[in-house]
Amino acid sequence: MSTPVAPNEPVPSRLAHNAVGLSGVLFQSITHMAPGIAVAFSIIFAATYAGGSTPLSVLLALIGCLCVASCIGQLAKHLPSAGGLYTYSSNGLGPQVGFLVAWAYMLSEPIVPAFVYLVFGNLINSTTTTYWGWPGWIWAPAVILIGLIVWYLVYEGIKISTEAGVLLGIFEIVVFVALAVTLIVKAGDHNTLAVFEIQNHNPHGLGSVFPGMIYVVLAFIGFEASAPLGEEAENPRRTIPLAVIYSCLIIGVFYLLSYYAATVYFGPARMLNGFISYNNGDPWTGMAKAVWNWGWIIVFIALINSSIANANAGANAATRAAYAMSRIGLLPRQLSAVDPRRRTPYVAIHVQAIGGVILALILGALVKTPLNGVAVLGTIATVLVVAIYMLTALSCITYYLRERRDEFNLFLHLIVPVIGILFFIPVEIASFGINFAGLGISALAWPANYAPIVVLIWMLIGIGLLVYYMTSRPARLRETADVYMEEVVPEEA
Repeated sequence: MSTPVAPNEPVPSRLAHNAVGLSGVLFQSITHMAPGIAVAFSIIFAATYAGGSTPLSVLLALIGCLCVASCIGQLAKHLPSAGGLYTYSSNGLGPQVGFLVAWAYMLSEPIVPAFVYLVFGNLINSTTTTYWGWPGWIWAPAVILIGLIVWYLVYEGIKISTEAGVLLGIFEIVVFVALAVTLIVKAGDHNTLAVFEIQNHNPHGLGSVFPGMIYVVLAFIGFEASAPLGEEAENPRRTIPLAVIYSCLIIGVFYLLSYYAATVYFGPARMLNGFISYNNGDPWTGMAKAVWNWGWIIVFIALINSSIANANAGANAATRAAYAMSRIGLLPRQLSAVDPRRRTPYVAIHVQAIGGVILALILGALVKTPLNGVAVLGTIATVLVVAIYMLTALSCITYYLRERRDEFNLFLHLIVPVIGILFFIPVEIASFGINFAGLGISALAWPANYAPIVVLIWMLIGIGLLVYYMTSRPARLRETADVYMEEVVPEEA
């Protein structure tokens, strides 16, 4: 290991520029979305609401996320920064909103590794107890194991960890695409476009489809994860927009294929009550057993791989955001310390690694099982990120109207952002369990129903800090709009 900079020495203030090409940046987003884990352990919850219309929930979420991806791409052309989405909101809506987005981001991003650590622990636990009779507490050391693996990948440098992400991401996608195609073939005459109808074996039509979208959006979280690599990507004004849009589109189509296949194979009438409980809560491995026999082991390996890739990408994004906020004094300055050889924010990486493991272990114990912990953290992340997505879309409108009026495009900078916002409003309302417009939306089940309370408490604390900075340190708030790449990356014509 290289020797960190001593406290009384100047700390390197730059991440490694031009360290990551388009493929690495693209797979930073793709692996952050964790396609395999998302299919197997996020969207399955959507089926408990949308039933036979689960593919429709996926399609609507894809449209909304593509609109936001377009907005992020437009903003990244002029605002490449490790701050990512909070830099966009700060420039588009003001530093006060930018700070609150950063505050929300600092809860939603750091919990992603803990979320995936729990998924990994659940996978190891369910498989080892079922087939080898291992004790039920085995998930805890599994959490520690994946935490150590991710710490090594991220600490060794962004170039190494994104290269690992490319390999891991391709593997899991290939496995699940092959399984989806097999399911479609096996479904035979049961293939139908009726799975895209509003009321297909669900109780409330749109009132069931919108809550289903909560867990589909959870599966999409991460397509924006390449944005914080704005200071490390090659030609970031081109690379970041392409990576955000391509990752959203590619994985969105992947989700559509997967859940069309699952619905027509398993049966639309059985999705609502039977899918999530099939094969002891692991329906995708169960379907793989049915059509591939021992080939289910490949799916299991793909899910383990997806866990590592997703936690790796989440830690990358979270530590870069912490680095950016620390650099302007909104977090302790130590978090902006950069390893002199690896050029990675090593203090932020260590804090993230330790904190993620501790959170996963404590939460998994408190809510009885690692899978319950997954439900809590996933819902927290969705509530926060949907709000961030809507503010990002709004920022695209205001930024181009105010700062880039000569480039303003009616479709890209007004119509697309408005469509994105409109798609996400009912999802955010449904995530709080609020029944609006008589759609029949019900409250979230335990322990996910605690998620909105956690979010409200967190944001109230953030508002308190905002008031403190506004009255005592306003300059630090203004720095959330800073774009550090300006001095090293000339804007392209």
